[in-house]
Amino acid sequence: MPVRVQTADFDLTSEVLQLRAANPSIGALASFVGTVRALNDGRIVTEMELEHYPGMTEKALEAIVAEAQRRWPSIDALVVHRVGKLMPLDQIVLVATTAAHRSDAFASCEFVIDYLKTQAPLWKKEQTENGAHWVDAHVSDAAALACWEVNARNEGD
Repeated sequence: MPVRVQTADFDLTSEVLQLRAANPSIGALASFVGTVRALNDGRIVTEMELEHYPGMTEKALEAIVAEAQRRWPSIDALVVHRVGKLMPLDQIVLVATTAAHRSDAFASCEFVIDYLKTQAPLWKKEQTENGAHWVDAHVSDAAALACWEVNARNEGD
């Protein structure tokens, strides 16, 4: 499965090795691992809880991967996203893409994480010394997504 949502941690090395083994003709692999910050917006984070809609989240992530594969037909991709209670420095998400060349691997990896951050039905609640609060979307995430929309329109010209 190119997409998994799970409570258990993942092993980056074994995940990447499995993805590479699936296609011996690849020449590049790009990956992104997101982790729980110990400090966010000036507040000490003691715990983070990630919630999702089972089934809906997986479908949204699968659609993001499918769109990446439409834009970069030769890539393979893997998304592993954790849910539940996590502690500072715990891994949250892995996005890895493979391609024949580095430019497609880098671009497709960035595309998947940008869309995941804004389009996947996942919610983060941080526990800090000042209490719990839901993490709002960042303007920078919307700006990153907008760049891909502009690029898609320019490709069609």
